[in-house]
Amino acid sequence: MLETISALAMPMVAVLVGLIMMIGKKDYFAAFTRGAMEGLKTAVRLLPTLCALLTAISLLNASGAVEMIAGWLAPAAGAIGVPQELLPLLLTRPFSGSASTAAFTDLLSRVGPDSFAGLCASVIFGSSDTVVYVITVYCSSVGIRRTRWAFPCAFAVMLFCIFFSCFLCRIWFA
Repeated sequence: MLETISALAMPMVAVLVGLIMMIGKKDYFAAFTRGAMEGLKTAVRLLPTLCALLTAISLLNASGAVEMIAGWLAPAAGAIGVPQELLPLLLTRPFSGSASTAAFTDLLSRVGPDSFAGLCASVIFGSSDTVVYVITVYCSSVGIRRTRWAFPCAFAVMLFCIFFSCFLCRIWFA
């Protein structure tokens, strides 16, 4: 019964929206097409920013810089209770969803999903976002040029969440 309801939910919403558009006195279809055109213009405006961001991420991964930086940060991470196996994931997560997904998959295949590092990585991966990507896309889509405090605040929150995720995993799973 529940499967039938969930399978019919989206078609019913689409039919309901169609009926509202047909019954309504406003030209909803014209409003929809205007919104779609604005969305397309926004996407075209974002392309240079996205290309630059993805190119920089690919260069960092291909050059081995992520692994080198992870090696430098390993002693500090261990001192605050963050497993060093997480560092490639933590270095790629703020910039790229696909790179961090690859780092997450690699981590789980190396240490296992039930290890402490695997549990911490799962919590962090499931509760974080690509900070630089999100700020870049959102700010450039609405024309914000000065993001002076957005990046430091976002990174401070991200660092707190990493530490707190490892802390909670240590309490609940260790």
